[in-house]
Amino acid sequence: MNDQSPTISKTVLAAHSLVSVQGRFYRAVPSNPNIDPLRGSRGAGRYSRAGQSSLYLSASADGVSVAMQAHPNQNSYERITIALEVAAPAIFDLRDIDACRAAGIDRNDAFAPWQEIAISGGTPASWHVRDRLETLGARGLLDPSRQSPGLWHLCLFEWNKPGAATVKVLQLQPPN
Repeated sequence: MNDQSPTISKTVLAAHSLVSVQGRFYRAVPSNPNIDPLRGSRGAGRYSRAGQSSLYLSASADGVSVAMQAHPNQNSYERITIALEVAAPAIFDLRDIDACRAAGIDRNDAFAPWQEIAISGGTPASWHVRDRLETLGARGLLDPSRQSPGLWHLCLFEWNKPGAATVKVLQLQPPN
């Protein structure tokens, strides 16, 4: 796959720095052709409660591999990595320490372990990070990889509806 880096442009909305992101992203999806690759996550995730709209993407195919290490038993389907074209406005960049401070976001909350808390019925701190960002008008976030510094991910809160990010599948089949 062609790992062209997405572009990021900064804007200011509601006195908080939000960015627009555009380019090619990658996502691991079940190889089952009956499952829509743009349906988003259904279970709980770092930034989403079960049933809450979230589309988790990576800025590179390597980022997908690294991210999936945290989800070894996601489900019984074999997964493939697909390429998508994304144009996303109003994205908060958790990599920007100053922006986090200005928005009242504690990065430790965003990066804290969440899976065991969610499984036990608790509310992970990272879910509160998303709640705060949504009140500021963010429609997603950029998340640095904790396992591989330099890699990063995009979590969209909404997509393919008016005012939200647009996401199109570029490649459904992995390259030979």
